[in-house]
Amino acid sequence: MQQTARTVVIHEHGGPEVLRIEDRAIGDPGPGQVRIRHQACGLNFIDVYQRAGLYPMEMPHALGMEAAGVIEAVGEGVTHLEPGQRAAYAAAPAGAYCEARLMPAAQVCPLPDSISFDAAAAMMLKGLTVEYLFNRTTPLKRGDTVLFHAAAGGVGLIACQWAKSEGIKLIGTAGTDEKCSLAQFNGAAHCINYQTENFAQRVAEITKGEGVDVVMDSIGADTFEGSLDSLKPLGMMISFGNASGSVPLIDIGILAKKGSLKITRPTLFTHIADHTVCQAMARRLFGKVEGGEVKIHIDQRFPLDQVADAHRALEARKTTGSTILEL
Repeated sequence: MQQTARTVVIHEHGGPEVLRIEDRAIGDPGPGQVRIRHQACGLNFIDVYQRAGLYPMEMPHALGMEAAGVIEAVGEGVTHLEPGQRAAYAAAPAGAYCEARLMPAAQVCPLPDSISFDAAAAMMLKGLTVEYLFNRTTPLKRGDTVLFHAAAGGVGLIACQWAKSEGIKLIGTAGTDEKCSLAQFNGAAHCINYQTENFAQRVAEITKGEGVDVVMDSIGADTFEGSLDSLKPLGMMISFGNASGSVPLIDIGILAKKGSLKITRPTLFTHIADHTVCQAMARRLFGKVEGGEVKIHIDQRFPLDQVADAHRALEARKTTGSTILEL
């Protein structure tokens, strides 16, 4: 008898109300695939973008980009995983909000015994994002200064700790004093409450007018102009998300006027497309966690059937750290 798994599916783009739970059939893995039974799933802003239609998807489509669990079966040609092995991933195609599924094996990573399923589900997409931001996007060295928006979120808290472990001075922003305190507790040198202060002005004060070497901005429209104004000449703007909406079109000449600035719009999925690179990134992330340099904060947990409530909390910016869906 064919297996089925409860899976969160959308049939149209829209608000959290379009999320449905359906029983979906799961077959045996084909060449280059694995079947993984999940123990926990992660929640990320990309899931909201896909649900709402900012990143359009063919319908119907399952949602979710990261999870952790146990390999049930492997297809032909898969050599780095085996049945019974613990594993985790953050990778396409979407569909991680489920009890079990088939996945391309190349981006599924063996999970060390010392890291729990919950922690893995909470950190794969966020932690691999931090890994490429600090190691693969622009050269960063000890003593450099970074402005990081949403510093108390899931990506942000990992970034605060990662920066401290690398000797990089991180200036964070967050929407409440409590979130700012959380970011600083996790390694941010400073954190600016953007609700009560002009963050670009505060950055200028903190850096004595020099600006920062790099801005890492997942907020998008609301912070873009201030982020550019926070950079020193020849600085790098990394725009890696759109939590407040897409960045408007700009005149590229403004980069020259503001100091020969550089700008990039990377995605995690470009970096992990190569199997060898993906596995190396995961090992670096796991090493940070196993070594105690990065601790994963799971501040919200929702049962799978309350996934709509999880999306509402994330969109309302009521969350800190990471959020997982429990199975």
